[in-house]
Amino acid sequence: MHAIHALWLREVKRYVRSPIQIAVSLAQPMFYLLILGFGLGPVFQSAGKGSYLQFIAPGVIGMSILFSSIFSGIGLLWDRQFGFLKETLVAPVPRHWIMVGRTLGGATVAVIQGTLVMIICLIAGFRPFNLPSIPVAFLFMLMIATVFGALGTAIGSLLQDMQGFQMIMTFLVMPIFFLSGALFPLTNLPSALAFLTRLDPLSYGVDGLRTSLIDVSHFGATMDVVVLAVAASIFIAIGTWCFSRIEV
Repeated sequence: MHAIHALWLREVKRYVRSPIQIAVSLAQPMFYLLILGFGLGPVFQSAGKGSYLQFIAPGVIGMSILFSSIFSGIGLLWDRQFGFLKETLVAPVPRHWIMVGRTLGGATVAVIQGTLVMIICLIAGFRPFNLPSIPVAFLFMLMIATVFGALGTAIGSLLQDMQGFQMIMTFLVMPIFFLSGALFPLTNLPSALAFLTRLDPLSYGVDGLRTSLIDVSHFGATMDVVVLAVAASIFIAIGTWCFSRIEV
C-alpha cells in the first residue's frame, strides 16, 4: 500500500508543480467550449435543443479527463528512458501495486484537470440543474479517469519510444472522443454510428456527466455506472498483465 501511495503522490506532484503544463492542458477544452459552445449555439437553439453551451460543457469536461488520463502513460516512457522505471521494478513490491499506483495518480490528475475545466465552464455561463448532484458528477469523472488511465498505462507498458505512443494515442483518442457524443446528441443516429458509440466507454462517461449536471440521459445512469465499472476492471486487468511483462 505504501508503494501505491508513493506512486500516486509522485504523479500528482509532477502535475501540480508544472503551471505551464496546467495552462497548456486547459487550452484545448477552452477552444471547444468557447468557440463551438458559442459559435454553434444559435444553430443548436434553432433546432429546438436549448442551449448548446449547457449541452457541450459535460462533453468538454469528459474530453479533458480523457486526454489527461490516457496521456499519463507518457510518464511511463519517461521513467523508462531516465531509469526511474528500472529502480521501481526492482523494488520488493508486487508489480500490480505499482501499476495501480500509477493509474490512480494519473486518474487523480485527470480529475483535477476536469475540475478546473468545470470551473471555466461555470465562468462561461454553464449552470448545473441541481447543485447536490455535483458530487455524482465527480464520481463519473473519477470513473472516466480510471478507465482511460489504466488504458494509457497498458499501452505505455507495451511501447519503447515516445513517437510510437503518440501515434497510437492519436489513432485511439480522437475516435474515442468524437464517438462519445461529447459534441452531438446520440439520438437519431445512423445505425452503424449508433453501434460504434455504444462500444465507446467514454459515451457512458459523458452521458453520466450529462445526467448528473443537466439531467439529460441517453443510456441511463445505472447503465453508465455498470459499463464504466466493467471497462475499468477490464483495462486494469489488461494493464496489470502488460505491466508485469516489462523487462528490467
